[in-house]
Amino acid sequence: AGNVWQWTETPIDGFAGFEVHPAYDDFAAPTFDGKHNLFKGGCWISTGNYAIKDSRYAFRRHFFQHSGFRYIEAAPLSETVPDIFEADADLAREIEFHFGKVDAATGSFHVACVNEIAKHLAELKTGRALDLGCSSGRAAFELAKYFDQVEAVDFSVRSIEAPVKLQATGKQRYLFPETGELFSYREVRLADFSGYAEVKDRVAFLQGDACNLSEKYTGYDLVFAGNLLDSLYDPGRFLETIKDRIVAGGLLVLASPYLWSTDKTPREKWLGGYKAADTGENVSTRDSIACILAPEFSMLNPPVDIPYFMRENKRSARNGVSELTVWKKNSSS
Repeated sequence: AGNVWQWTETPIDGFAGFEVHPAYDDFAAPTFDGKHNLFKGGCWISTGNYAIKDSRYAFRRHFFQHSGFRYIEAAPLSETVPDIFEADADLAREIEFHFGKVDAATGSFHVACVNEIAKHLAELKTGRALDLGCSSGRAAFELAKYFDQVEAVDFSVRSIEAPVKLQATGKQRYLFPETGELFSYREVRLADFSGYAEVKDRVAFLQGDACNLSEKYTGYDLVFAGNLLDSLYDPGRFLETIKDRIVAGGLLVLASPYLWSTDKTPREKWLGGYKAADTGENVSTRDSIACILAPEFSMLNPPVDIPYFMRENKRSARNGVSELTVWKKNSSS
């Protein structure tokens, strides 16, 4: 090591298990963005530990102050892929909802849904499953513990980037909103979730529209739509078209809090949550689902309430309860 910094082509990053100290949150982690490279060794202008040969700091690539020359021979460098923090607040909340610390009272919504599904799998062929509205992918990984192949589809390409990265690298970083403009650095590791590393390659994450799926999405033993129905622009069309994509004897599992809103679904497309114009009677979403799915599908067992807990920031969260129903396609259909 000479008396100038050694400028490297390696982006700065944390070692496995790196955690941000709350009293030191504005030094290292902000440079894990693929725009800061590693500086090594001491410099004549440095003092203290900056001057020792083992010093290790990061600067943007245009930083050339106090530069000098050093000649180094080495083998060709391997290509590096920046491991940046996901900064989109909405996506960070999705990742937190799927993989973050769960509320002690409610537990993981996605795990609870798949645990409920597992009760019906004893006599079901477990070849192919479809997870619609998969978002950050927790339910898809859980389903892969039971099914040979899981296709996880979401309308948003950005939403499935996190689980795809988990598959490829084993981790996903994100900036979780704390309060105002403050945030915390968080990291999800696939290895922290039991069985996920072993089944991850059974899952394929894909972009698609649940109301207008490609013809290739067919032949499923199970279709799961978790907290999806009341966010679709045409939920009735979704139910009509999904019926033919499930094999005889297969299952359709729906979980929804039935939060009908014109922000997501035109009023005339709601499946429930209003009074019938002709009779004035309340229209139940579950009754509408049963009407659309009949006669091909029959509901198994009474509905089950699955609570969920979504953090908005450090001190705010949305609580809700989804109704989970399991529908079996008649063997003669």
